[in-house]
Amino acid sequence: MIRRLAAAGAAVVYISHFLEETREIADGYTVLRDGRSVATGRLAGVSNDVLIAQMVGRTVSELYPARPPVPAGEAAFEVRGLVAPPVVRSASFSIRCGEILGAFGLMGSGRTEMVRAIYGLAPAREGAVHVRGQETAAGGATAAQRLAQGIGYVSEDRKAEGLALPMPVADNVTLTRLQTCARAGFVSRGRQWQQAEVQSRAVGVRAASMGQPVRALSGGNQQKVAVARLLHQDASVLLLDEPTRGVDIGSKAQIYEAIAAAAARGKAVLFVSSYLPELFGLCDRLAVMSRGRLGEARPVAEWTPAAVMEAAIGA
Repeated sequence: MIRRLAAAGAAVVYISHFLEETREIADGYTVLRDGRSVATGRLAGVSNDVLIAQMVGRTVSELYPARPPVPAGEAAFEVRGLVAPPVVRSASFSIRCGEILGAFGLMGSGRTEMVRAIYGLAPAREGAVHVRGQETAAGGATAAQRLAQGIGYVSEDRKAEGLALPMPVADNVTLTRLQTCARAGFVSRGRQWQQAEVQSRAVGVRAASMGQPVRALSGGNQQKVAVARLLHQDASVLLLDEPTRGVDIGSKAQIYEAIAAAAARGKAVLFVSSYLPELFGLCDRLAVMSRGRLGEARPVAEWTPAAVMEAAIGA
């Protein structure tokens, strides 16, 4: 339709952060960064690496933060024998302090259902969850119990359940740990805004003020608010389900930095994603989910993209 309109003489402005579809449609390009045009030209004469560098302000090789090897040690978080019908048939894994474990799966593989069952948002029939040596049954757990155990969660669906869209940025950032900004049972608005500003700044949230409703922010900034809430919660275990879905490349880079910084502080991170480049760029080990079963986690260096896809389709 867009091609037909252009052929008929219409001038089209197409706004997107998906480079592959932009190349299919557009002739020329303009890159906006921080509210300013930073580059313009013909798409045929520029590579994706150059475009990404212009969008983010850094080269592709610098998109993922450098991370030192994770020292050997006991697991900070373990899931054993998780079964959550009808989708999750078997899932077991462990994560050390400071480690980022990636979990890859195609649509319908059960990756999201696995995370939701771990966090108590979906019923589990079997399995156990260990947090720093303390074991609880997967079945019957609630999100409130997981929250109390120091487990944080970012949903893949920020609009439906990841954020309280009509509420201000400050409320969204502090909701899971309001006691830090309360006195005698009453929330101190000044303290709440101050804490929200600190965490929002850490992930680069752009908002008019901490009182701005989250629904008024762009998709990328909304997602960064969800990550800021997780940082404010100060959980010891982070369950991230597609934390960069639907956001621009610049916002992705800031979220990657926040996740790497959390791991550097000793957090155990489960990073669930269907986007292989970020799993290879950020994770220490990688496991693949296929038809409801999570395979064995192996160091990222032992995987190739082709091997991951073969495991994902059960080849």
